[in-house]
Amino acid sequence: MDKTPKIRLHVPDPPARPGEAPNFDYLPMAAPGETRMPALDEPAEAMRDMPWGLVRLMDGKGGAIGPWADWLGAVDPDMLRKGLRDMMTTRTIDRRMQMAQRQGKTTNHAQCTGEEAIACGFQSVLAQGDMNFPTYRQQGLLFAAGYPIHLYMNQVFGNAGDPIQGRQLAVMTSAKDHGFFSISGNLATQFVQAVGWAMGSAIAEDTRIAAGWIGDGAAAEGDFHWAMLFASVYKPPVVLNLVNNQWAISTFAGLTGGGSQPFATRGIGYGLPAIRVDGNDYLAVLAVSKWVTERARQGHGPTFVEWLTYRAASHTTSDDAGVYRAKDEAAAWPLGDPIERLKQHLIAMGEWSDERHDQAQAEIEDHVKAEQKIAESFGTMLDGGTAPAGAMFSDVYKDMPENLRRQRQKAGI
Repeated sequence: MDKTPKIRLHVPDPPARPGEAPNFDYLPMAAPGETRMPALDEPAEAMRDMPWGLVRLMDGKGGAIGPWADWLGAVDPDMLRKGLRDMMTTRTIDRRMQMAQRQGKTTNHAQCTGEEAIACGFQSVLAQGDMNFPTYRQQGLLFAAGYPIHLYMNQVFGNAGDPIQGRQLAVMTSAKDHGFFSISGNLATQFVQAVGWAMGSAIAEDTRIAAGWIGDGAAAEGDFHWAMLFASVYKPPVVLNLVNNQWAISTFAGLTGGGSQPFATRGIGYGLPAIRVDGNDYLAVLAVSKWVTERARQGHGPTFVEWLTYRAASHTTSDDAGVYRAKDEAAAWPLGDPIERLKQHLIAMGEWSDERHDQAQAEIEDHVKAEQKIAESFGTMLDGGTAPAGAMFSDVYKDMPENLRRQRQKAGI
């Protein structure tokens, strides 16, 4: 009898399914202050340990510890309070848009609940003219940059005040003046676009840098690898951000990340410096964002960053996370909630209080409601107040082809 062992296919299992206890033991962790900080010009080959670490600064007692904290220095409490309000604003807008979708005012919305620190913190270190190439869960980049909330909502509603006149899906925002490239639904293209844009900036001998954004699921796309290769070869001024929130819709991150293998380790194979960061630690986000953007500006090339976080909400309003992941998994997430963590950090510093937090939340709620009222004055999908249909023919060709001209005339728009 042939006793040769049978070869079996390995399919990574999710940590827990509905009815099972949440479990995050598969994730390599590190204590606050434990992970070292490389020099800005340290070559990639000397940084091969970094993908296995986890940059964390907050010690839970109102302090920031470790080499990254020393390098970042004392952060102005006003800056931290702004960061907290930016995150609170982002979450409040998400809740309002979730409610609006349930009311039939828009078709879809994607919340970034639990991930707000990454986009809000990263945006705070960018300069005017830098360009983000985001996905549909980086809306915090806009709000931290001061983008008018009602314009964002106009685009979600696709109404007559929509800056892009209804020519995108509900969550595919575009805001060039705020460094927010038009979102593409074909995920992972953001990396290719960011690398190409950064190459153009370098060719023009400009000072601007690019930042690409994808999720863990998009790391399985070919565009991810092409972008990593071009970044490795040409070394443009780009930061390649992968937000690992544990779930790509209903697919466990281990299926695209190789089980417990950190996504950041993929940078090693391409000869790129790579860093793994606690994405729910606002100070860690600030420190690493400052480090990678300064590295790019000083001509030291690209950096690949894995932001470790958790998608507390469902994938979009079209999804029910309860059917594929364990109950209370978000509450069991070991890195906590970014808003609550920064709140408690500021309180421990003596720079915030529960009363001030409640007051700030009430002010934000009132402001967001007022902005939504402005947006809804232009219409929603519930009342037919959509962008003009004729807009689909505009800004496509310099000179409209005859066949499209006839189509427009026939449609009467």
